[in-house]
Amino acid sequence: MRTSIRRLVPALLGLVLVAGCGSQGLSGVQLPGGAGGGGYRLTIEFGNVLDLVPQAAVKSNDVTVGSVRSVTRKGWHAQVEVQVDKDVELPANAVASIRQTSLLGEKFVDLDAPADKPATGRLRAGATIPLSRTSRNVEAEEVLGAMSLLLNGGSLEKLKTINDEVAKVFDGREPDVRDTLKQLDTFVGGLDDQKKQIVRAIDALDAFSSQVAKQKNTVAKAVDALDPGLKVLDDQKKQLIDMLAAVKKLGTVGTRVVKESRQDLLANLKSLQPTLTQLVKSGDNLPKSVDQLLTYPFPPNVGGAIVGDYVNLHITVDLNVTDILSNLLTSTPVGDRQGKVADQNGSVRDPNEPGSKSTTAEPGPTDDKGRKLPAGESNPRQGDLLSILLGGLTG
Repeated sequence: MRTSIRRLVPALLGLVLVAGCGSQGLSGVQLPGGAGGGGYRLTIEFGNVLDLVPQAAVKSNDVTVGSVRSVTRKGWHAQVEVQVDKDVELPANAVASIRQTSLLGEKFVDLDAPADKPATGRLRAGATIPLSRTSRNVEAEEVLGAMSLLLNGGSLEKLKTINDEVAKVFDGREPDVRDTLKQLDTFVGGLDDQKKQIVRAIDALDAFSSQVAKQKNTVAKAVDALDPGLKVLDDQKKQLIDMLAAVKKLGTVGTRVVKESRQDLLANLKSLQPTLTQLVKSGDNLPKSVDQLLTYPFPPNVGGAIVGDYVNLHITVDLNVTDILSNLLTSTPVGDRQGKVADQNGSVRDPNEPGSKSTTAEPGPTDDKGRKLPAGESNPRQGDLLSILLGGLTG
C-alpha cells in the first residue's frame, strides 16, 4: 500500500506542473463580483499607476462596470488596458482617475464625464484616453510623509520663527498696516471696476501684436535700416561727447552770468513792464500800423490797379442836386452886356440914368442873401463854374 502511494505522489506532482504551464496564473482568474464576459476594451494612459494591478475594478459613478486586463509600460508612462461591459455608455471625452476604496483599500480605475465641460459623443471600443484626461488621487503614504516632514523636519519651528518675525514687523505699525490694507483694497477694487477696460487694453495689445507679427518683414527691414544710423552715431561718438562737454561748460558759464547779472536783469525787466503794458493795450493797432508802414506810400492793393502800362483808377463822386440848384439860384447878380445891372427886384436898368442911385455892387464877397461879408471871409458857394455845378462835392 505504501509502495503504491509513493508511486502516486510523483505522478500527481507532474500533472500539476503540466497544468500550471498551460495556464496564465492567478492573474488570469476572474475575481468574484467582477465584470462579466463580453464588453469592449479601452486603453488608458497614466503618468503613475501606483500599485494598480490586473483584475482591479473599473467603476463609473461608484458602480463596477469592468476590470483591468493589463498594466504595461509605454515610454515614460503606464498604459492600462481595461474591459468595460457592453451595456455601459461613456462619453467620448471621458476622464479616468485612479482612486482607493478606502484609506488602506485597493486601487481601482474610475471612469466619468468631465466636470468642467459638457459630455460629447460616445466612447467606442479600442479608444484611448490620453494622459491629458487622466489623474490619480493622493495616497495616504504621501499625506503621512508630508506630516512627518512637517513634524520632524523642523517646519513647525520655522513657522514659529516666521510668525515671530511678522509680529515684530507689525509691532507698533498696526495703523500703517491697516491703512496699507485699505489702500490695497481700494486698488484691487479699482482694478475690478476697470476690468473691462483692462481686458480691452489686453485685446488691443493682442491686435497690435498680431499686426506687428504680420508686418515682421517690414519691422525687420526697419531694424536693418537702423544699422547705418547707429554706425554713424558710433563713428561720431567722440564728437557727441565733446559737444555734451561743451554744452556743460556753456551751462556753467551761463549760470554764473545769470547769477552775477541777476539784479540788472530784474531791473531791465521791470523797466520793460510799462512798455509791454502799452503794447498790450494797443491790441491790433500795432500790427496794422506796421502793415501800412511796410506798404508806404502805396496801399497794399496797388498791385491790382496796375495792369501793364496803365493804371486803373476808381473815383466815387457825390453829386448833391439840392446843393447844385441852391448855388445856381442864390448866386450874386451879374451885369449884362450893355452895362446894365439888375436891382434887388429883378428889373434891369441903366445905372447912368438921371435920378437913379448907383446900384453897382461893390466888389467883395457876399453871402447867399447878397449881404457883404466881412473882409477876409469868402462865400464857399461862390467861385468858378466847377464849384457852382459841383456844389455837393465842394460845398
